Amino acid sequence: MKNRKNLLLGVLLLFAIGLLGRAISLALPFLDYLIATILVGVLVGNTVGKPAWAKAGVETHKLWLEAGIVLLGASVAFDRIADAGATLLLLILGTVVIAVLSVELLSRHCFSITEKTGSLLAAGSSICGVSAVVAVAGSIDADESQIAYAAGTVLLFDTLTLIVYPMFWHAFSIPDKVFGIWAGLTMFSTGPATAVGFSVSDTAGEWAVLVKLARNALIGLTAAGYALYYLRNTNDCERTRKTGHLWQTFPKFVFGFLLLMLLATVGVIDANHVTSLEHASNWLFMLAFAGLGLELQLDELRETGFEPIAVVLVSFVVVSGSVLAVLHVVL
Repeated sequence: MKNRKNLLLGVLLLFAIGLLGRAISLALPFLDYLIATILVGVLVGNTVGKPAWAKAGVETHKLWLEAGIVLLGASVAFDRIADAGATLLLLILGTVVIAVLSVELLSRHCFSITEKTGSLLAAGSSICGVSAVVAVAGSIDADESQIAYAAGTVLLFDTLTLIVYPMFWHAFSIPDKVFGIWAGLTMFSTGPATAVGFSVSDTAGEWAVLVKLARNALIGLTAAGYALYYLRNTNDCERTRKTGHLWQTFPKFVFGFLLLMLLATVGVIDANHVTSLEHASNWLFMLAFAGLGLELQLDELRETGFEPIAVVLVSFVVVSGSVLAVLHVVL
């Protein structure tokens, strides 16, 4: 009974932070409510702190994000993917490959970073943030300090891009579709990419989620590739155990997103239901981003070493700048 009560209280805290974010956005129209919600969460989490009684509920924020993305699938038209076709697929694969290689090369040849830490940084910055760090860490037997450095670096860039990307959109008047695809291709984690996309427009948000999910789906392939590289001298039992780990860490909510997109495309979900699902998705995102803000601890970000940040910064600037230039040409 107590656990259920704490769970409910934690969710109510997320809801209250979300409502405050909406109120701030109404008072400051230039600030989108999702970004405002994250900022309120960061402020509460780093001043008052995350109450013990709210911990269980706050930890559900990833579940709300995944549920919101699944419902969003109903509003993403299949013809958008068909229109983008091979071009979008090549952009996704090319961005991931370049990001992985650039971080690996910088880590190994320009900075004194251990091989496994460099691999975790490459996975986190190229696929899906901390989720990719955890997935690859389990495949290569990385230790806790290596995971902490990589995860801290990813979270730092998640925080920075939440602020910088909307500023770029305003400063350079980037078209909504281009901005959404750019965010989906280059931002590290699903939550920040979704928040930044929808802070611009529904079009930008839907493209950001669509492209980001496509990148996320490569987590299994990437983790498998790293596992094979680091498991060259291990036995068959160890390989079997780590293959199971790859499936456990795969983002299975992607299947729900694709299912609802398919049902909406064939007409099983009509326009009225799509609108209702969009509203429900927005409320779920509000809870998710309130929790995201609460979980961002500035003290932990300050503990991240200089070299991991330098490696990822150089790669990120090169990759994001190149991708934006290419998008302006091909779209």
